[in-house]
Amino acid sequence: MILIADSGSTKADWTTLNVQCSMLNAQCSMVNGQWSMVNGQWSTEGFNPYLQTTDDIVHKLKNSSLQQLADGQVSEIWLYGAGCTPGEKSQNVAQALNEVFGKDCLVHVNSDMLGAARALCQREPGIACILGTGSNSCLYDGSKISANTPPLGFILGDEGSGAHLGKLLVSNVLKGQFSAEIKEAFFNELGLTQAEIVDRVYRQPMPNRWLASLSPFVHRHLDKESIRAMTKEAFTAFFIRNVMNYGQKELPIGLVGSVAYHYQEVIKEAAADLGLTVGTVMKSPMEGLIRYHSQEYGNN
Repeated sequence: MILIADSGSTKADWTTLNVQCSMLNAQCSMVNGQWSMVNGQWSTEGFNPYLQTTDDIVHKLKNSSLQQLADGQVSEIWLYGAGCTPGEKSQNVAQALNEVFGKDCLVHVNSDMLGAARALCQREPGIACILGTGSNSCLYDGSKISANTPPLGFILGDEGSGAHLGKLLVSNVLKGQFSAEIKEAFFNELGLTQAEIVDRVYRQPMPNRWLASLSPFVHRHLDKESIRAMTKEAFTAFFIRNVMNYGQKELPIGLVGSVAYHYQEVIKEAAADLGLTVGTVMKSPMEGLIRYHSQEYGNN
């Protein structure tokens, strides 16, 4: 049995796949005369090797719903994760997975960016983008990442991300760039004073996540001209600063992540204005990863 994982720092999604399976859901169908299905799907706490030790990751997994699989059922694991950069960090995650699922289990640990590229582009060249709490992009040649614009985090970059949208929202509200109606709605829904907002951004931990948590407010008010303009400018900046410098305008652009999924109408509008073409948009890469690895085992 094959285990596919997509792990962020806070949440991880897992899918078991029979080597005879290639379905994108839990319903059976006939493929080459054989029944085909996904065996099971789970969600657990996520992890990041930059934030947790190998022992911490082992403890999380052994105390999760995955423990029922830790008895030799899994022969191979494909994990795509936040912080899983080549070298020591990926090796630490691989070691943790072998401790949980057995030394004989073949483990492949890759970055979440490669996972996004495989999910979105499969085995075709393209540009893959992640738009969630943060943002990232890469040029993908059909098998590997050939170029990557550094995202630089929410202070120096992360254009088009949830954190970026939240930062623009707060700045525009506090600097009086929006109408009194929007400002009133913002403070009523947030329940914080200006001083408390500044404290959350500059003194409390993980300000990027807090700023990203404001994205739903932006989405609810997309019918306001000023909010929509701000949002489109954010996605335009993402394409200009992260995608257009690959010099491959003819390639399709795929996007994955909560922001990509919920704002796809505005994103496509911003892309079209720049002469870019948006192709596949996914909320989560798992569906695409199931398809990718099903094909790898010759079942599609």
